[in-house]
Amino acid sequence: MANAFFSDLLATISERGRTLLRRGDASNTKRDADGLLELCGALLSGRGEASGTAMAREVLDLYQELDAEGRRTFFEGLVRFFGPDRERLSKAIEQWRAKPSDEDASALHFASEPRRQELIRRLNRAPGGTGDLVNMRADLLGMMNGHTDLAALDRDVSHLLSSWFNRGFLVLRRIDWSTPANILEKIIRYEAVHEISDWDDLRRRIDPVDRRCYAFFHPAMVDEPLIFVEVALTETIPGAIQPLLAVDRQHLPIERARTAVFYSISNTQRGLGGISFGSFLIKQVVEELRRELPKLDTFVTLSPVPGFMAWVKQDRDLPLSDEDREVLKRLDDPKWFESPETAALLRAVLEPLAAHYFLKARTPKGKLIDSVARFHLGNGARLERINWLGDLSPKGLRESAGIMVNYLYRLDDIEKNHEAYANDGEVVASSAVKKLLKGEGRRLLDMRLS
Repeated sequence: MANAFFSDLLATISERGRTLLRRGDASNTKRDADGLLELCGALLSGRGEASGTAMAREVLDLYQELDAEGRRTFFEGLVRFFGPDRERLSKAIEQWRAKPSDEDASALHFASEPRRQELIRRLNRAPGGTGDLVNMRADLLGMMNGHTDLAALDRDVSHLLSSWFNRGFLVLRRIDWSTPANILEKIIRYEAVHEISDWDDLRRRIDPVDRRCYAFFHPAMVDEPLIFVEVALTETIPGAIQPLLAVDRQHLPIERARTAVFYSISNTQRGLGGISFGSFLIKQVVEELRRELPKLDTFVTLSPVPGFMAWVKQDRDLPLSDEDREVLKRLDDPKWFESPETAALLRAVLEPLAAHYFLKARTPKGKLIDSVARFHLGNGARLERINWLGDLSPKGLRESAGIMVNYLYRLDDIEKNHEAYANDGEVVASSAVKKLLKGEGRRLLDMRLS
């Protein structure tokens, strides 16, 4: 209610400001990138609250009318014309060099701030401005595509969004069948790990007694889930996704649940890329579940391995013999997993290779290759198990030859595991995973002799 009242108040202020702008003939702006940049300059020049809010709304509305070329020109103009005030910055540098002090350091800090940061703050005052700025950054990220000319602008936008979307402002809400339909539609649309086919499929994931879904929301975007996690309550740690999503599965009586399985985590706002909520989401959901179901004692993921087959196919520095490579050619048959003999041969090659992928393979910068692994290990989880044929969907077979993994969140070890990964790059893994790596030669030989 309070949020709705505040939004209505802003809208009223904005509308009154628009009236003032119309009276002053200030809204006759050229409806192209140059005209939009002029309007941004006027917004920064200092206006009253009503007219400033209205002008911010007009900037955002005019931006929506620009085509892709116009938006890029607008972004380039923000980089070129809305940087720091060079004269003010030069004076602040001279003062600091002449007699360094805390006061001069503060003046230098504020003088070095690009003018576009204040512009973005003022745009955020418009009704609906926060969501529009998130969408604007999504456009910006799409245009960067490895180019660095817009990097300074992206740093400024992401810096402010990181402040506005920090954990203190986020609200955790459970998603169930009573959640408004417009939000449920977005859960269907945004699901990025295991596609939700229709409303019946959604209901099977959020309505039964042994299923949960939670999402983070921001007060300025009350109908937009920022990130959500789907949870299955089970007796033991699962090794495959199909039984969890099966249409005809038997629901587990809640009193028998001992394990919470995080089987899908989806970010929904591309414009918030690089601003992490996932670790906070998992930890808070664990707290919620433990409060509701004190008998839960195991918290684990069932995670995809989206980059595994791409890594295998690049075929550089892989621990593979010529015979192994011949075996891998069997993956070309789309029905390979239906043949027990073929599946056994491939398992002998791919399981040890998956262990190598997680424990030893690195990017040129020394990072783990797999983004899902970086996320969970960075949060303090342990690589618990590699699951053969855990995902037989076309996507799972294409991306990982059906392999899935479990990351275990053992609450007493989270901090220790996080420090090991963050400080030393150590992948904390179970003995079962390490044995796959250590025994890869022996296993391959045994399979071929049997």
